[in-house]
Amino acid sequence: MSIEIKLSKKRIPYQKAMLFLNKRVEEVKNGDNRELIWILEHPKTYTAGVSFNQNEIIDKKIKIIKTNRGGKVTLHNPGQTIVYFVINLNIRKKDIRRLINTIEKSIIEFLRHLNIKAIKDKKNIGIWVKGKKIAAIGLRVSRWVAFHGFSINISNNLNEYLKVKPCGLDNTKITSVFSEKKIVPKQFKNKLIKIFVKNIDKI
Repeated sequence: MSIEIKLSKKRIPYQKAMLFLNKRVEEVKNGDNRELIWILEHPKTYTAGVSFNQNEIIDKKIKIIKTNRGGKVTLHNPGQTIVYFVINLNIRKKDIRRLINTIEKSIIEFLRHLNIKAIKDKKNIGIWVKGKKIAAIGLRVSRWVAFHGFSINISNNLNEYLKVKPCGLDNTKITSVFSEKKIVPKQFKNKLIKIFVKNIDKI
C-alpha cells in the first residue's frame, strides 16, 4: 500500500493538525488506512513534548500547547516547513533507530540540495549547521506505528525563539535556510517529499 502524500498550502492550526494526525494513526494501526506524509506550516505556536520543563519557558505570557510527542518545548511559526508522518513499521523493519537515522539522513540530503552542509549530533537530536540547530525531530511509536514528524527552519522569524529555550537549548543557537544563504528557496517541498519517500522506502 503506497504512502499518501498530503501538501497543505494554507497554514493549519496545530490542534486541528493533531486531530487529523491522531485519527490517521489509529486508522493505520487498525489496518483501515494508508501511511501518511503531510507537509504544512502552522501559525505561531509553542508546543511542549512529554519531557519539557517549566524553566524552558522564558516568557511566561505565551501560550504553551502540551503534546504527546517526545522532546521538550519548541516553536512552530510561518516560514518553518513541517513534515508530519504516520509510518507503519509492522510492514517495514521494526527498528526505531533506523527510522530516526532515515529522517536525519533525509533532512541532511535536502539541505545539501540547497548547498547547506548540515550534520547530526549524537547527544542532541536534530540537525545542525555550524553549531546551530536548523531542524527538529519529534517522534512517538505505538504498536510499531511511528508518528509525529520533523520541522525545518526555512525563512521563519527566529526572534520568536527568544521566548523559550527550544529543546532545552540556548535560544540563540537556532538558524534557518534564509539565515545561512540569504535566500528563500522556491518549489522545494516536492524535492523534500521525494527525498524522504525514497529513504523511507528503504526501511
